[in-house]
Amino acid sequence: MKTCLMALALGAGLALAAPAAAPAAETVAPYALLFREGTLDALPHDRALIYQRQVTLPADEDFALRQSGALRLAFAEEAEDEVRLGFGPDAQSTHVVGSFPASVGNPLIMYHMETVVRDMAQITGGSQFYIRNRMKDALSRPAEVEDVTVEGAEGPVAARQVVFRPFEGDANAARMQGFGGLEIRAVMSAEIPGWYRSLSAEVPDGKGGIAYSSEIVFEAAEAAP
Repeated sequence: MKTCLMALALGAGLALAAPAAAPAAETVAPYALLFREGTLDALPHDRALIYQRQVTLPADEDFALRQSGALRLAFAEEAEDEVRLGFGPDAQSTHVVGSFPASVGNPLIMYHMETVVRDMAQITGGSQFYIRNRMKDALSRPAEVEDVTVEGAEGPVAARQVVFRPFEGDANAARMQGFGGLEIRAVMSAEIPGWYRSLSAEVPDGKGGIAYSSEIVFEAAEAAP
């Protein structure tokens, strides 16, 4: 899992270091916002970030249940610049899915993108390599960005929302069992510990409903044991 996560961020000429802030424009390349450097610099080493991942797949509810659960990001006790991301049924019962340099930033975005790649490949039978490469390509293309307001620990805070569609215009979109309409949305704020308020991916079913969705939402920054 760690190798795939790093490949998603590092492949196709991309590097994890990104501009400190995105330009104030209606469209920007998603990478500038999503892979922001230093998003863990202000996080005390005795705090852990807790997120919830909820997957929806009406065609296979058991699959959705297995992929849903809690995510916990915390500094490694024995390595000052290392964070570990865990996943499990709840925040107290997670197993490590990857270790990353804290100086790079929050690896949650890599986890989100890679799990969507994995889910899509398993559901459609498509190639993870093709899907991952299209995702990486989309990170460098202009996407919709807008200023929004979200709830922080002490009330409303300013945030930015970016939306992009990795397979829009893809020659193979019609063969993707609906995933050609995949939309990825991220909401980020400097006022939210770890930068990410929510990360989501959604595929409409063409009937006003959802064929697939994955949403990761920030829940809390709590004391690490």
